[in-house]
Formats: sequence, structure tokens, C-alpha cells
Amino acid sequence: MQSSGHSIRDRARPPTADELAGIPWLPALTPAERRRAEADLVVGEAEPGDLVCRIGRSPTFWFGVVEGLLKMSTDRADGGTVTYTGVPPGGWFGEGTVMKREPYRYNIQALRRSVVAGLPIESFHWLLDHSIGFNRFVMNQLNERLGQFIAALEIDRLNNPDARVARSLAALFNPVLYPGVGDVLRITQQELAYLVGLSRQRVNEALTHLAAQGLIRVEYGGLRVLDLDGLRATVAGAGKRDV
Repeated sequence: MQSSGHSIRDRARPPTADELAGIPWLPALTPAERRRAEADLVVGEAEPGDLVCRIGRSPTFWFGVVEGLLKMSTDRADGGTVTYTGVPPGGWFGEGTVMKREPYRYNIQALRRSVVAGLPIESFHWLLDHSIGFNRFVMNQLNERLGQFIAALEIDRLNNPDARVARSLAALFNPVLYPGVGDVLRITQQELAYLVGLSRQRVNEALTHLAAQGLIRVEYGGLRVLDLDGLRATVAGAGKRDV
């Protein structure tokens, strides 16, 4: 966590049993591989605004969200920010950067106080070299994220705020990338506004429209998706209407 001058290693502690139970790729390992990975894993707390990953820094860990909410973004030349996606609990990210050992091309920032797990880069590469189950997990991650970013590029060309909100929600409820979310995501409308790049008021209007269609339900402290396929269809339909 670098915005406060500390790294995750400075705040590191061993993960608890409950935290290990929420790491989705551990069950893909053999018992020996899992023992090695669990011994190397660390967790740390990120405060709101902390940068877990910073553009231009070389990776030292592969990161995942145990608790909280992060956002992936880059800075534009005009001083603005382009947000690619949010990362809710259960999400692991940056495997492409870690595989290539290249500097980050994006920032990962905590939107709220979050607990982040880190697997050292050498442990990540050891698993790539030795674990078939781990390789399958990473390939699924890369494939799913490629589709996510292609959809993001398509919808960002549209002047349709409702579709932008629907796209962001569909991405956050992706069961492959973010298995820890389930049917309910704890998120505020302001946090969602940060991710979508719209005002909180416009996000509120979009949520009202989506709720009226029976796709979501706004609950205390979060959102429940009632029809994920319908939410995705809303995004696809907006793209066709714009053609």
C-alpha cells in the first residue's frame, strides 16, 4: 500500500483461517502446493485512498481482495482519470503484469478500508511452473478479464448512462472473477459513481430504472442482482441500438 509510504510487506500479517477460506484458487492446488502457498501468503490493510499498485512500479506480489473494494484506473494526459473496473471481495488481479514482470500500467486504489492478500511474485511463478490447477485458474482469469475489458471499451463509446451503470454492475457480479460477491454487493452509490465515472445523482437515476425492470434491488448498504443475464442483455441491447 504505497500512498502512505508503506508497502503491504510493512503491514503484513499471516492470513486467518477464514481469510484463507475466501481465496478462490487455493482449492485448485494439490495439498503440497497449497501448504506452500498458504505459508507464503500475507494480508494487509489498505485505508481509503491507498494505492495497492501504482503506475510504473514493478510488481512484487499478486494481489487479491479479501474484504472491501478497490478500483483499477489510469490517469489521462488532461489530468482526468479513466476507471476500468472495480475489484470486490474474491477478486484477484494483475496476473498478466506479474507473469511478464513488467511495471504496472494502471493504479489500484482502495475506495474504502480493505483487506488485501498478496502472494509473492516468486511464489506465483513457482505455482505456474508446477501446478496444473493453478494454471487453469490463471487462464480462466485472463480469458474472463479479456471479455470484460472488450465489453468496457464497447459500452464506453455509448452516450448511455443506464448502460454504463448496468455494465459496471454486471462486471462486479461476475462469478468467475469475483466469486466472493454472491448475489449482494456492499457498495454505496458514491462508490459506484467513482467506478462508472458519473455523478451520484445520475447513478441513482440509473439504479432506479434498472430496479423498475426487475434486474436489481437496492438494499441497505448495497445492491442485490435479481437477473444477471437480464443486466447483461441491457448492456448488449444498448450497443445494438447505437449501431
